[in-house]
Amino acid sequence: MRISTNMIYNAGVAAINRQTADLLHLQQQVSTGRRIITPADDPVAAARALEVQQAKDVVDQFSANQGNAQASLNLEEAQLSSVRDMFGRLRELTVQAGNDPLSANDRRSIAMELRSRFDELMGIANATDGSGQYLFSGFQGSTTPFSGNVDAIISGASTEVQYLGDDGQRTLQVSPTRYVPVSDAGNDVFMRIKNGNGYFTTAYAAGNTGTGIADAGSVTNPQTWNALANKNYSIVFASDASTTPATTRYDILDAGGNSLLTGGPGAAPIANQRVYKSGEAIVLASQGAEPAFDLGATVTVSGDPAVGDSFAIAPSTSQSLFKTLANLIGKLEKAPFGAAEQAKFSADIGSALTNLGQAQENILRVSAAVGARGNELDSLASTNADVALQYQQNLSNLQDLDWAKALSDITRKQTDLEAAQKSFVSTSQLSLFNYL
Repeated sequence: MRISTNMIYNAGVAAINRQTADLLHLQQQVSTGRRIITPADDPVAAARALEVQQAKDVVDQFSANQGNAQASLNLEEAQLSSVRDMFGRLRELTVQAGNDPLSANDRRSIAMELRSRFDELMGIANATDGSGQYLFSGFQGSTTPFSGNVDAIISGASTEVQYLGDDGQRTLQVSPTRYVPVSDAGNDVFMRIKNGNGYFTTAYAAGNTGTGIADAGSVTNPQTWNALANKNYSIVFASDASTTPATTRYDILDAGGNSLLTGGPGAAPIANQRVYKSGEAIVLASQGAEPAFDLGATVTVSGDPAVGDSFAIAPSTSQSLFKTLANLIGKLEKAPFGAAEQAKFSADIGSALTNLGQAQENILRVSAAVGARGNELDSLASTNADVALQYQQNLSNLQDLDWAKALSDITRKQTDLEAAQKSFVSTSQLSLFNYL
């Protein structure tokens, strides 16, 4: 085979270029710390690394969502905390307002502060996040959720503060299978609050002239109470003149005015009615020879009810915290006159305290739910961190450079390149003319 000078030069340059390219590739690996610069370096590992990276990106996105969800929950919790802190002052003012020695001016001063608290509560309920979305408007993030004022409720122009949002809960996906609510609808937080004791309410009749006051009552057997088809009853007082002094007695009537103590229509005869004792619980169940009935509840009446006075028992309904405050303010701004009016005022104060307690329990319930979601996010964040670390280790095993081997290869390639260059110099100088 005849070797031309041109072939010698081409082969030498090609060899030097190959060695230079290999050395350059090693230098790129060392500078990036990656074993795979292009998929051609290791097609199988490159494909697997792409899959792992995509999975890691998904985990990173869930981690970002968890952070956003936690931020939203923290903001909601801050607003709920403000409401919880407000309850202490509201109860303090309500108890203070119930003190008999207070004058009408004193009560109006308390009402003025309660008006400020009402406005503060409206501000919290209409709070927004950093992006201008309302926290408690459900899915209607751009809609101001609550509208109304104290005077409209007191005057009767409006029965409630108006809620303009919906019942939706905004959610974020924080794991492949978990969507966490990051908001609560204002209806659930401020509006849908059971009044009374949560099962029923007690109220004096408008025409009562005595000083009797009924407490909120209590349910001794929830299952029995809940099973009742009709939950409207009344306790009616009468006077037994056959005794000296006259004895106050009471009857328990159903919604149709029928006596439960006799099981017949109309009020029971005086002799069949129970003797009233102030401060003693009235058991709403049959006693002795009375016809069998059981409402699973008790009510305590204190004071001196007049003949014909009555107290209604009705199922609890939803009443907003706003209405509870507005009703209390209205009562404080209208000073009571006379013993009967004072008794009704005391009953209203007791009812306000009961309803504030129900509202506080509801806020605590929502706060507990928010805290539970936050704890769940903390747990998911810990899990995500472990998964992300595992993916990172897998990527490292697939892509990262073996430094000892790479540095050894660079030294070897440098030697190979120097040898190729020197051999080319020697070979390129071979010529027959050097020997003539």
